[in-house]
Amino acid sequence: MNHKNGSVVTEFILLGFSGQWELQIFFFVTFSLIYCATVVGNILIMVTMIVSSALHSPMYFLLGNLSLLDMCLSTVTTPKMITDLLAEHKTISLWGCMTQMFFMHLFGGAEMTLLIIMAFDRYVAICKPLHYRTIMSHKLLNRFVILSWIIGFIHTMSQMVLTVNLPFCGHNVVDNIFCDLPLVIKLACVETYTLELFVIADSGLLSFICFILLLVSYTVILVTVQQRASGGLSKALSTLSAHIIVVTLFFGPCIFIYGWPFSGFASNKTLAVFYTVITPLMNPIIYTLRNQKMQGAMRKLWFQSC
Repeated sequence: MNHKNGSVVTEFILLGFSGQWELQIFFFVTFSLIYCATVVGNILIMVTMIVSSALHSPMYFLLGNLSLLDMCLSTVTTPKMITDLLAEHKTISLWGCMTQMFFMHLFGGAEMTLLIIMAFDRYVAICKPLHYRTIMSHKLLNRFVILSWIIGFIHTMSQMVLTVNLPFCGHNVVDNIFCDLPLVIKLACVETYTLELFVIADSGLLSFICFILLLVSYTVILVTVQQRASGGLSKALSTLSAHIIVVTLFFGPCIFIYGWPFSGFASNKTLAVFYTVITPLMNPIIYTLRNQKMQGAMRKLWFQSC
């Protein structure tokens, strides 16, 4: 294949974090501790949800699946980022880059769908409590989880099938800590305007619409609770506040990264760290520190194991 810009690219250079060696060591230790806490925290939630009979309810079933997706999403990028902090040459193969982007959008699309399902679960639990167990049956929950993975797969395949065939020649420097669609697509040596619009619509616009719909749904829930019983409003606020925080942490970076034309996109490594490292850790913190039932189940599990 003869490209106008030179030889065919077989690997990309990740600039990552630049700075003094002491700063690199600080980032290495910090991100390693955060990643370990993310993995341990999310595994603890999943194990507690499976073992504890008190948590065998639709909400905790969905929470366990959210923990799985958070752990997978963080694992796609964080270990590579941590090892690159101590590496002199920060490179990733072409197919390694494509694989990283594939799984990022697979888990991201699945989590986006799961958050919508969790909002529906809260609506049924708060607005239709007498029919909650009937509506949110085990069969429906399994279908919801399978649907989230299917949508995540369709979401990533629709973009990667077009991206993987792009010719890369000459430019191979990615100014980020991992491979991401906006930065990688800009390196292709062909016109990618149509693909950029498709990714903006598929990732950016879709994230924005889902975020608005989720906020509207939470508002409807609160209004419904306030109209029925004023005393239940504070309990509903306490229940939904954790969901709203998680939704904002997840959709905010997605909208910022994918909702703008790629030609004006500048790498934001702080936002990238927040999206792939901090947010997966925040979910177990939010759901465990604010949930007395989960704390009680964890303490019981700890005493039993000891």
